[in-house]
Amino acid sequence: MKVSFDNEEILSAIDRVAKKTMTMDLTWDWPCGVAYYGLAEAYKATGKTEYMEFLKNWVDEYIEMGLPSWNVNTCAMGHCLITLYEYTGDKKYWDLVMSKIDYLRNDALRFGDHVLQHTVSSNNDFPEQCWADTLFMAAFLMLRAGSKLTDTVGSKLRMLNPDDPKDAALMEYQPQAMDIINDSLNQYYWHIQYLQNKETSLWYHGYNNVHKDHMSGFYWGRANAWAAYTMSQVKKNLYDWYLFPPCMDVECSLRDQLAALKLVQTENGLWRTILDDEEAYEEVSASAGIAAAMVEMNNPLHAKYVQKALKGILDNVSADGRVLNVSGGTAVMKDREGYMGVPKAWIQGWGQGLALAFFTAILNDSRKQQ
Repeated sequence: MKVSFDNEEILSAIDRVAKKTMTMDLTWDWPCGVAYYGLAEAYKATGKTEYMEFLKNWVDEYIEMGLPSWNVNTCAMGHCLITLYEYTGDKKYWDLVMSKIDYLRNDALRFGDHVLQHTVSSNNDFPEQCWADTLFMAAFLMLRAGSKLTDTVGSKLRMLNPDDPKDAALMEYQPQAMDIINDSLNQYYWHIQYLQNKETSLWYHGYNNVHKDHMSGFYWGRANAWAAYTMSQVKKNLYDWYLFPPCMDVECSLRDQLAALKLVQTENGLWRTILDDEEAYEEVSASAGIAAAMVEMNNPLHAKYVQKALKGILDNVSADGRVLNVSGGTAVMKDREGYMGVPKAWIQGWGQGLALAFFTAILNDSRKQQ
């Protein structure tokens, strides 16, 4: 994908956003999970160890203070723990990842065909509700963990070495690898069935299995970002992905979704908080997640849409590294006014993290072409 950009401008944006993120008083929950996923991706793209040293110190302090109980949203913190384990080789980080995986596979509330119910606490928060958010917080995490437990690094085959302490820690859990991967892909499959409108190819925010409906039934922007970005990561993280039948559903779902999303991009290169409502405000976290998915999908016909998005997103990064115009935390709202009324005036962890995911995707893609 040929997107024109100033390399130093992107590196500067990454560093500003990363450093601002490091000043935020985040807690062990999904805003932090998304923010620190972005920070870990920034480290992998730039090699700046200060990002990982910050994560290490922050996580170690939190472990000492005491960790919260797990739910779907708190499992998002597993993403940075995977990278932290890769960075340090300290088994305690991988054990924490696997404790989250164990919760998701054995204790988390489910319905229907073993579909994860979205939870934000230890309570039965949203009975038999499926949310697009779960794909990032849980399904993508299971995919990354399961893939790492196989003899692979991302999509490249290698053999685990029992004499290497890092590999030895993985081998302890290796018998679970395929079960974790298959569970992850089952989540992708059923979220596609429940949430993607086959006529428009856009995604609803949530599905209520009790009432068999999509509740208020809006195409929420960030829900589409959660779906698009996490689906774009499947081929990247799974060796021999084409041997897993649900991956074909992911491939086609993402293809059709991005084809629909390009038609509702605004003149400013962004996407709205309600995608098909021209009165809805432009929302930058959704825009970053959707544009990052386009980069990862690597369809050359999407380059012009990514180019527009790059300008729009860069224009929404302040001098001190705040990602602007990011909507607040959003449940499945009751009506249009509910979505339109969510404020976008504040810095949010998910805005920081998804912007970092987009900028690093741009950098990584350009390096593949060199």
